[in-house]
Amino acid sequence: MSEATANSGQVAGATNGTVDSSRRTWLITSCAMGGVGAAAVAVPFVSSFQPSERAKAAGAAVEVDISTIAPGEKRIVEWRGKPVWIFRRTPEQLATLEKDEAQLADPNSNRTAIPTPAYAKNRHRSIKPEFFVAVGICTHLGCSPGDKLTPGPQPSLPNDWKGGFLCACHGSTFDVAGRVFQNKPAPDNLEIPPHYYASDNLLVVGEEKSA
Repeated sequence: MSEATANSGQVAGATNGTVDSSRRTWLITSCAMGGVGAAAVAVPFVSSFQPSERAKAAGAAVEVDISTIAPGEKRIVEWRGKPVWIFRRTPEQLATLEKDEAQLADPNSNRTAIPTPAYAKNRHRSIKPEFFVAVGICTHLGCSPGDKLTPGPQPSLPNDWKGGFLCACHGSTFDVAGRVFQNKPAPDNLEIPPHYYASDNLLVVGEEKSA
């Protein structure tokens, strides 16, 4: 073999080695970058399966210290994006509940479109008679009724009004137990959310007490 031929083979070998080495480097780099890219895509994709903090909070139970609610006072808390009323009724307000019943559409909460929990299927629609817990949304078109707790004649209310709530949107009226009066647009009584008392003064809204 001539010297020129030998040198040519050496150069070719060196060139092929350089090419192979470069190719390997390129492949390794490409794979590594591909892995990083896949990871970058995978993290948001996997994260999309994790519930957001807001989503977790949306259905979380709400605890309320009812010891600070005075008789005749109503407090509003949010549960699942809904306003929940916690109304501490006076003895005088509780006494009106029996007097209203002849004028109510569903005095015993028998309708099932918005079921009333068994522990609230009573005249006062509550666990503790003085504390009324209800979703403050009219069952007609979703407006929020206003307080009309003062008895007596008033605009948009009957002359024998004993106190309760008025939905100003379309005129539906409810007594202090959230029961709708007859011949009103609202088809049902106000919703009673799941709730229980963890202690004498601690109300839990959004959960029912386990057996």
